[in-house]
Amino acid sequence: MTVTEETTPISHYERIGGAAAVKAAVELFYDKVLADPDLAGYFTDVNMPEQRRHLALMLAVVLGGPNEYAGRGLAEAHQPLNIPVAHYVKVGEHLIATLVELGVPADVIADVHVVLGQVQGQVVSSGNA
Repeated sequence: MTVTEETTPISHYERIGGAAAVKAAVELFYDKVLADPDLAGYFTDVNMPEQRRHLALMLAVVLGGPNEYAGRGLAEAHQPLNIPVAHYVKVGEHLIATLVELGVPADVIADVHVVLGQVQGQVVSSGNA
């Protein structure tokens, strides 16, 4: 007996529950970030509903979901903020803690961690990399 049908591997996005799971993660993540006195100041003048929507769209792409993000690139959005490495690391820690808290599988979290490493240079101020 042979299998002639090709199966498409399920994406991380689908594995964690799709759009609803990503939205829940973004909400919890920003609750953590906005409660962090070292990070909250970055969001003082930010439209948070729009910010949450942008992150949900970006996180969907990172997880292999639909690519509907049409906002600014990471460097364009973050370089003017002069974000130091220490703050980038804290944001990453909040994201990983959020995913762990929501029961996201370890291999998905590991892949997100890899992406965080890959994009650090686009987010961290060039003088702080």
